[in-house]
Amino acid sequence: MTAEGFLEGRRLQMARGVLLQCIMGGYPPAHFYGSDDGDLALVPDPAQIHRLPWSSHPRALAICDAQELTGESSHLSTRGQLKAVIARYAALGLAPVVATELEFFVFAPNPDPTQPFQPPVGLDGRREDGHSAFSISSNNGLRPFFTEVYAGMAALGLPRDTFMHEMGVSQFEINLLHGDPLLLADQTLLFKHLLKEVALKHGLTVVCMAKPLAHTPGSSMHIHQSIVEIDTGRNVFSDKAGEPTATFRHFIGGQQAGLADFTALFAPNVNSYQRLCHPFASPNNACWSHDNRAAGLRIPASSPVARRVENRLPGADANPYLAIAASLASGLYGIENKLEPSAAAQGEFVVPDNLALPCTLHAALERLKRSHLAKELFGKEFIEGYIASKTLELTSFLDEITPWERRVLAAQA
Repeated sequence: MTAEGFLEGRRLQMARGVLLQCIMGGYPPAHFYGSDDGDLALVPDPAQIHRLPWSSHPRALAICDAQELTGESSHLSTRGQLKAVIARYAALGLAPVVATELEFFVFAPNPDPTQPFQPPVGLDGRREDGHSAFSISSNNGLRPFFTEVYAGMAALGLPRDTFMHEMGVSQFEINLLHGDPLLLADQTLLFKHLLKEVALKHGLTVVCMAKPLAHTPGSSMHIHQSIVEIDTGRNVFSDKAGEPTATFRHFIGGQQAGLADFTALFAPNVNSYQRLCHPFASPNNACWSHDNRAAGLRIPASSPVARRVENRLPGADANPYLAIAASLASGLYGIENKLEPSAAAQGEFVVPDNLALPCTLHAALERLKRSHLAKELFGKEFIEGYIASKTLELTSFLDEITPWERRVLAAQA
């Protein structure tokens, strides 16, 4: 849109079905988004209009809400779904606080997708060999890229907590500062967009797939969650003596009740399950623990005022609005229904059958399809439309024969 049109307040409209467009570009049948496929209005959030610092020509990006032409939020909008969850907390005098940890890989250009990704050639003329996890000098070979990333974050108002090299080859992690869930979802979206655009300027490729390399840890988007009273700012997970509260237990109980039903929202792609089925600290379970990374729900060591629940299930490929909404909605469900969690899992443990999660996209979609909780918390229209879109993607994947099948199975009698 031109700057003049935007500043005049011209309404931008878009076909309703675009909110269910699958990643290959196709659409499920029209009855999932209204048989007429009428328009939505894209209404910019005044707090989320940003000049794009990496663009050589003046350009701006505005994060918008998708609204029906009647003025109400579209049920198909993931940002709208997150705002609705936050409003349900507010009705109880509560406000969720979240932080996201996003992992990603920086690779050399990969023009042939049949070939594996490779780390880029650094300033020292070499490709990283995978021994740089948590090193203080591990990003020196990519210093010009990261210098522009940091500058771009500052220009977009994205405060960062920590930045580090992760366990994978040329894999990194950003920890965004905790705050309002909608703000953190917006910041996560902006950061991923910034990464990819700046990488292109430097002849690099940033990949936020859940598992881009075999035999290497995948990329997660851990969500840290706490709840405060709106009036006092007090963390309701801790009492005056600093001990965990019943609300804290019920929040965990709700997370455990919802994680299996919502796995397809946290792990939305076929590749997501490569990460979950080869754990490398990516647990595929709804167990909870005190500071045990083998559990899907981890309680990090902290002071009582910072007591929080870390949901370790979402991958870097998850929609941040939807993943945060699903996680917080599960916790609120537990608070409202006073659900009690299982016993904490410590040390090495065996995952009980009732706390195991789906391990393929097909199984996750079938679980979501049967979920009364999902339709209760997100509405039938959204859940059925989401399943329809993801089923198209799964069918497209199954329409291809992989190199593994040709290499291993072709010689079989």
